[in-house]
Amino acid sequence: MYLRFVVFSIVAVLSIPAIFAQGANQPTVDELIAKNIEAKGGAAALNNLQTLRSTGKLLVPVQGRIELGYLQTRKRPDEVRTEASIQGMTQTEAYDGKEGWRVSPFFGRRDPERMSADDVKALVEDSEMDGPLADWKAKGSTVEYLGTEDVDGTPAHKLKVVRKNGDVSFVYLDPDHFLEIRIVTQRVRHGAHEEIEMDLGDYEKAGDVFVPTSIEVGSKGSPDKQTIVVDKLEANVQVDDTIFHFPGQINVPEPKR
Repeated sequence: MYLRFVVFSIVAVLSIPAIFAQGANQPTVDELIAKNIEAKGGAAALNNLQTLRSTGKLLVPVQGRIELGYLQTRKRPDEVRTEASIQGMTQTEAYDGKEGWRVSPFFGRRDPERMSADDVKALVEDSEMDGPLADWKAKGSTVEYLGTEDVDGTPAHKLKVVRKNGDVSFVYLDPDHFLEIRIVTQRVRHGAHEEIEMDLGDYEKAGDVFVPTSIEVGSKGSPDKQTIVVDKLEANVQVDDTIFHFPGQINVPEPKR
């Protein structure tokens, strides 16, 4: 989820009482995921959130720190488009549910290019409006509870999510609020192992759903991570599907059977 210039993803500032006793009575996977969904606003609110537009800034550790304009648009079931802009140039990455593409003017590439299967994995995860835990069975994932682990002084609940494609995400939930505060994803990309760490915070409401407005992402252990600060959230805005498709692509409806 790490751009390449742009990322996405979800840390928690809510008041939901902890219901799990520490020690012998460990929570189950189902209990933790139910609390995570409840903390975000509940299943009905999540289902009612059909589109989400996030506007703000992207801070990149280049020559100190440079600031880019940030815009991400997501639409159910699995479409996402993320843009980072500076000095009249805009880097774009998009996924339409089938294929991903990018425009990379910062690297001298101003024409749209289709993305490889490895590169598009992060975009598929970005398109998950509810995060990696919701509907995990329908997605073909497996989830295992690994107990608690310290996350910057917080004994967070740690869940291991193995996706259908074999990628692994370790999801850390705040013990009081049950929202994601960290996600560490391991995958093989172009033959090399990569491990991306994303810290999430400052949850705000979009419609009736709490989403993070502060996201820090980069290679695990790296001091030079990108930071996304969302200033504006817009829920259920009108979004044209064509913004997610490869430019110039014509979609022909499948014949009725």
